[in-house]
Amino acid sequence: MKNIRKIGVFTSGGDSPGMNAAIRSVVRTCAYLKVDCIGIYRGYQGMIEGDFKPMDARSVNNIIQKGGTILKSARCQEFRTKEGRQKAYDNLVREGIDAFVVIGGDGSFTGAMIFNQEFDFPVIGIPGTIDNDIFGTTYTLGFDTALNTVVEAIDKIRDTASSHNRLFFVEVMGRDVGHIALNAGVGAGAEEILIPEENLGRERLLESLKRSKESGKSSSIVIVAEGDKTGKNIFDLKDFVEEKLPDYDVRVSVLGHMQRGGSPSCYDRVLASRMGVKAVESLLEGKTNLMVGIQDNAIILTPINKAIKGHTKIDKELIRVSDIMSI
Repeated sequence: MKNIRKIGVFTSGGDSPGMNAAIRSVVRTCAYLKVDCIGIYRGYQGMIEGDFKPMDARSVNNIIQKGGTILKSARCQEFRTKEGRQKAYDNLVREGIDAFVVIGGDGSFTGAMIFNQEFDFPVIGIPGTIDNDIFGTTYTLGFDTALNTVVEAIDKIRDTASSHNRLFFVEVMGRDVGHIALNAGVGAGAEEILIPEENLGRERLLESLKRSKESGKSSSIVIVAEGDKTGKNIFDLKDFVEEKLPDYDVRVSVLGHMQRGGSPSCYDRVLASRMGVKAVESLLEGKTNLMVGIQDNAIILTPINKAIKGHTKIDKELIRVSDIMSI
């Protein structure tokens, strides 16, 4: 293992709250351990174009509370090619960068894993995605903040739903997993939660809404993960319910990218700080091709290939709690 004197750090893929806190942690850990740190702008695209900037402890002042990423992010088709990765490698060597920390999701980790295999280049990943869909960690950076954002939005929607005796379908992010929908639905007291992992079917939804009406509820909130297959989409679901239950005044609210923004929660800031320290220390200990995660409140390492190929599981206990709470 080569002696590591200079570490690159970048964010890649979709942004998430806590990425800036992780950048800050990597940079300041490098400064603490007397290792140079280079910020790579716009992810793999910036690596290919040589968009590098030296960073020190003072360059990351006042960013721990900011959403998004100061290093920017971009999706890079060229890095998917051998020629693109060769350009990136040549630029890293020219800059004297010996290893890098990538903050992102499974697509970003796949790129890092292939890069490591081709060039024997030390890499460590930090999971940054609001979907919480990375294997090897109980929580990803941004998930807690996204939940708080969603719950706050649903609380506001509940106010108007109650005022007008309406049924609201609220769509949240989660193409393949329902972690945001399930947790936010329980936290916001939703009457029904529709997620990709549990295909409840349209009839079950109708029965649930009928029971709500019969039990005296004057308004209802249904949380729908964007990947749920109960309807073709949330608007198709709205039309179906309006046709079958004409007594309901149905509205749709798609929260969209507001879920990715905002100042990170204290939990995400602390988690990012812990993960950044572990990432840098792991590289200096000669470790590579690993992802930093958290389990049972302990910071752990998981092989990147397992993080990519593994599947997170939905919390069955939380589904049971949701069913009980929606009575």
